[in-house]
Amino acid sequence: MDKLNVLGVRRGSRFSPNHIVNDDTIFALTADELMKKNCAVSFCTEDEFLQMEVVDHAHIFTMAREKKVVAKLQALESAGSKIINSGYGIENCFRTNMTNCLISNNIPYPKSCIVSTRQTDYNVFEKISGKGCWIKRGDFHAIHKEDVTFVESAEQGKNILQEFALRDIPHAVISEHLFGDLVKFYGVRGSDFFHLFYPYDHNHLKYAEHESINGETVHYPFDEKKLEQTAVRSAEVLNIEIYGGDAIVDKNGDFHIIDMNDWPSFAPCRIQAVPYIANRIFDYFTAGHSKN
Repeated sequence: MDKLNVLGVRRGSRFSPNHIVNDDTIFALTADELMKKNCAVSFCTEDEFLQMEVVDHAHIFTMAREKKVVAKLQALESAGSKIINSGYGIENCFRTNMTNCLISNNIPYPKSCIVSTRQTDYNVFEKISGKGCWIKRGDFHAIHKEDVTFVESAEQGKNILQEFALRDIPHAVISEHLFGDLVKFYGVRGSDFFHLFYPYDHNHLKYAEHESINGETVHYPFDEKKLEQTAVRSAEVLNIEIYGGDAIVDKNGDFHIIDMNDWPSFAPCRIQAVPYIANRIFDYFTAGHSKN
């Protein structure tokens, strides 16, 4: 049987803050698993992908996040290529897009405002109730630790917005701070794989200083199946197949999704996850299509 020719586009290291090795590992293990499924897998970096005048692969799996790469993936996808995660799904996970998408689809999400970083009306901070709020760059994922910052006053918030503006970040998402347990999860659509855990219990932190803000994990009881269903629904509306995210669970067992990611590292569970990821990619590439 002819092999299925597949191209893998790696994630650029600057898009893997504190997770370069973890992201490379899940990508490499997935490629190995695809090779076991009679796939001929070739690789490229995001920069190499941009330099390709002609992309002669109709099947692409990718962890890319560079905006020009995402635009090129979208063009190929619109022309008929099978790409996972979809370039459109990757773009949907940029912070402003994700916030609008989840809220408009009634996913439980913190009360939030999307603002211009060059605005002069700082009354927006009075609209967010509670003790402090989070300011997150709106145009992309967090690349630097300052891209997700907790502030306790309007003056602090003003300074962060001004700093974003100086870095040419046009918009920010300002979200209320929710008290409760931070829970991380990983999933693969179309499969039974779903893994959740408490990151502070396992020292699995991208930015360690956030733990002091969120507080110690209390392990409030909650409906894990309901959270899984909400995570799957979130991935559906964002159009991502391989996903992860974060939620806050409060003392009443209620939860809010606070972040969704296209193809995270799956570091705590990657050995278990890889077969499911590879199966989803292979099934997506081969369903109803001849191999080429």
